[in-house]
Amino acid sequence: MSEPSKRSTIYFEAELHQALRLKAASTDRTVSDLVNEAVRLALQEDQEDLAAFDEREQEPTMTYEELLNDLKTHGKL
Repeated sequence: MSEPSKRSTIYFEAELHQALRLKAASTDRTVSDLVNEAVRLALQEDQEDLAAFDEREQEPTMTYEELLNDLKTHGKL
């Protein structure tokens, strides 16, 4: 059995609310369904970003000055 939905009040800009209502009507979905999907996707993207940071944590770092010197050394500047 799924957990019951929680109710929340969200204030949208008038144009965004109109666009959501039109999209909901044209896709035969509810505004709540569209908002839940958008939030879920945003959270998933955040999780992917954090995983990428974790994967690169052990990579060596370079200061801005070191980067400029490296570019100059390799004829890029």
